[in-house]
Amino acid sequence: MVVAAGGTAGHVVPAMAVADELRASGAEVSFLGTRERTEAELVPAAGYEIDFVKVRGIDRRNPLRAARAGFEALGAVGAARAVLKERGADVVMGGGGFVAGPAGLAATLTRTPLVLTEADSHMGLANRLLAGRARRVCLAFPIEGREGDPYLVTGRPVPKGVLAADRTVARARFGIEAEARCLLVVGGSQGARSINFAAIEAFAEQPDALVPSMRGQVRPHDFHVVHIAGARDYPELERRLAAAPHRDRYTLLEYEPNLGDALAAADLVLGRSGGSIFEMVATGRPAILVPYPFATADHQTANAEWMRAGGAASVITDAELDAEDLRAQVAAVIEDPVRLGEMAAAARRLAKPDAARRIAAEVLEAAQ
Repeated sequence: MVVAAGGTAGHVVPAMAVADELRASGAEVSFLGTRERTEAELVPAAGYEIDFVKVRGIDRRNPLRAARAGFEALGAVGAARAVLKERGADVVMGGGGFVAGPAGLAATLTRTPLVLTEADSHMGLANRLLAGRARRVCLAFPIEGREGDPYLVTGRPVPKGVLAADRTVARARFGIEAEARCLLVVGGSQGARSINFAAIEAFAEQPDALVPSMRGQVRPHDFHVVHIAGARDYPELERRLAAAPHRDRYTLLEYEPNLGDALAAADLVLGRSGGSIFEMVATGRPAILVPYPFATADHQTANAEWMRAGGAASVITDAELDAEDLRAQVAAVIEDPVRLGEMAAAARRLAKPDAARRIAAEVLEAAQ
């Protein structure tokens, strides 16, 4: 099995969850990716071999760069064909990212069975072009016009480590009292600067961190915050937190290899609405979502609406995000046990924790 996935952890981590299922079934699995991207670090660390091709995204705003990327992609198709031949590939799985397009085209040219996965509510360009040649297209969400063969709604794979994390151990790690509520803020390194700084202002820097209670009175918030900021904003947030009056109830992290411990410790999540929403619902965590407004085809808004319509989330637009409103919206959920419980139950109803196993079964069937 050759798994083509790369670019971001949002593509690589779910692909590795499927690879783990394939390897457990006795299959020989390798990856195809690029040297400069996330997969070059994550894949070998997980014990998988990886072959590299040179490819980049197409910048539609710059014709010269777009043309250069197009020529590079053609070269990547030839390189991918050579890898498939050398590996003796029985099947190729496209897991998303820049490398998936050339790898999928190489599979069709060599008549190697192809299985595609789509993590968003909007199909990417490569998947749209290759869907007609794939044995199966595994969708994270139902997509209008993508019903029937070869489409199958499987959900998005979630790493086993996320599902297996222990709440007591996680809370001890972050210094959270057993009975305290916990808000998890997932900032990330790309496109979430607004969330990072609204959260630090709302829950650490306010003089009294005052929020409305359930009884309509005003009092300091009494929940713990775990904030994963990402490398870009972490130094400035760390400096601001050091001078903040409520730093004792605020755990600031630069990076987490997976969200297992953080989700296990949390009662409510604040973040974007990319692929991580499947990890939220798989662990039964309700959310307040702030879709990234510049995502391709605005798919994060559609992702957030899926979770909101299911009763598991509320949504704030990026343009409307500010510390005062954020503080009030978080308090309205996290301090209301009934509402929090109802949203958590709704999240579990949306979950598809067997997605990795189902996709692996489709890959194995295609290989035969």
